[in-house]
Amino acid sequence: MNIHEYQSKTLFREAGIPVPEGSLALSVREAVSAYESLGGGTVAVKAQVHTGGRGKAGGVKLAHSAEEVEQAAEAILGMDIKGHTVRRLWIEQGSDIQREAYLSVILDRSDKSIGFIASSEGGMEIEQVAEDTPEKILRFGSTDYTFPEDEARKAAGELFGGEGADGVLDVMRKLFTLFVEKDLQLAEVNPLVLTGDGKVVALDGKIMVDDNALMRQTDLEKLRDEKEENPAEIEAREKGLAFIQLDGDIGCMVNGAGLAMATMDMIHMHGGSPANFLDVGGSSNPEKVVHAFRLILAGGKVKAVLINIFGGITRCDDIATGILKAFETMDIDVPVVVRLTGTNAEEGRALLKDSDLIPAATFAEAVKKTIALGKGENA
Repeated sequence: MNIHEYQSKTLFREAGIPVPEGSLALSVREAVSAYESLGGGTVAVKAQVHTGGRGKAGGVKLAHSAEEVEQAAEAILGMDIKGHTVRRLWIEQGSDIQREAYLSVILDRSDKSIGFIASSEGGMEIEQVAEDTPEKILRFGSTDYTFPEDEARKAAGELFGGEGADGVLDVMRKLFTLFVEKDLQLAEVNPLVLTGDGKVVALDGKIMVDDNALMRQTDLEKLRDEKEENPAEIEAREKGLAFIQLDGDIGCMVNGAGLAMATMDMIHMHGGSPANFLDVGGSSNPEKVVHAFRLILAGGKVKAVLINIFGGITRCDDIATGILKAFETMDIDVPVVVRLTGTNAEEGRALLKDSDLIPAATFAEAVKKTIALGKGENA
C-alpha cells in the first residue's frame, strides 16, 4: 500500500527525521491560506499522487507570493499525472538547498535483508542513476534487524562529500527504525538535502507499506487513499483475489503467486506481454473464477486469456465449473487457453471438453498457444 508524500512526512516527523514545514490543501483557496500560515516567502506547491515524475509533469512548482501560489494551485489541481488526477496539494516551506542525495531503505528479497540504497545523485530517478553511473550507488543492509552501523557511517560520510555526515547517519538510523516498526517495504527520501546552515532534511518522502502487515498496522491502514488505486485492484481485494493490472494484452488467471509469476516470465520469454497478475488462490470457489474473468477483461485490451492451474488444494473440476459459469454469464469474445493439471484434472478437462476453450497439455504449449491466438494466428 502506497501513501502520499505528506503522510510519509508526517511519519518521518514522528520518527524524528527533519522535514520542511508544510500544509495540506484541497482547493486553491486552501492553498493560499496554507501559504499565509507558513509565513509567506518561497514555497513549493506539490501535487499529491501515488506516482513518480511529478516535477517533469509540471506537478511541482515554486511560488514566491500568494498570487503565484494561486496560479500554481489552479494549474496543478485536476492535472492528470500518469493516469492519476491531482486532488490534493502539499504547500511546503522553501529550503536553502546546497546539495542533494538519494536515500532509501527497502525490503531486499534477493539477499533476504533490509537494504539501504544511497547515492550522491539525489533528485534523479534512482533507476536512471543505476543505468548511467552505477558506481555512484552504495548498497548495504541488515539480515538480523540490527542497524548496520559501520556501513551506514561510511556511506553517511560520502553522500555530501563529508559534510553533514552526523545528520545523515541520524536520518539513516531513524529511517531504519521506522521501516522495521511500521512493517514497510520501502522508505525513500529523494532528495535528502544539505541546507545552507548545515542541516540534513528529507525534502521528499515515499513510503510503501506491506499489505500483509496492515492487520497490525491499523493506523497506517487509515491512510489508504482508494481514489489513487486501480478500481479493479480494489474490487479484487474485496473478492479475495490477488490482482495487479499491467500493460500487456495476454490475460492471466493462475493459482498460486509463484506459478503466476512464472507464467508471466514464460509469456515474456516467448515474446508476449502479460496484461495482469492474477492469483485466484487455493480456494475452489467457482464464483472467484467468474470474478477473475471480469477483472481480466474489464480493461478491453486483452486479446487472449491463459488459465494455468496446478491443482493442489485447488480442485481443477471446480475451476472448470467456474470457467463454464463465466462463459454462461459473460460475453467473452477472446480466445481462452486452459491448462489444468493436478487434483481432479481429468474431471476438469472432461467438463470443458465440448466447450470453445482451447486445451493445452503442458505449460509451454499453453503459453505459446495463447500468444499465437492473441496475435490472430492459428494455435
